Amino acid sequence: MEIKINAVGFSASSQLEDFIQKKISKLEKYHDGIVGTDVILKLEKDDNLENKVVEITVSVKGQDVFAKKNAKKFEEAVDELYDVLKRQLVKVKEKEREC
Repeated sequence: MEIKINAVGFSASSQLEDFIQKKISKLEKYHDGIVGTDVILKLEKDDNLENKVVEITVSVKGQDVFAKKNAKKFEEAVDELYDVLKRQLVKVKEKEREC
């Protein structure tokens, strides 16, 4: 699975990129048809502490699974998105089995 990480307006540290790669690659356990994954990291310019935004799009054969999260840290957002995407991928796989 190819994982593209795009940091908008800043450069992500290699530590952060490694963390994202390891975490997102685990999603393959839940669906074997994952083609690729796009991760977009953004910083919102406001006074809110949760100004780190992570958007993840997982491309599965025939459709995309998307999730977005604001958090204090990018790692925290990726952790929460992992759980959301895992549930979505399991649902997609169940629907495919029903067909």
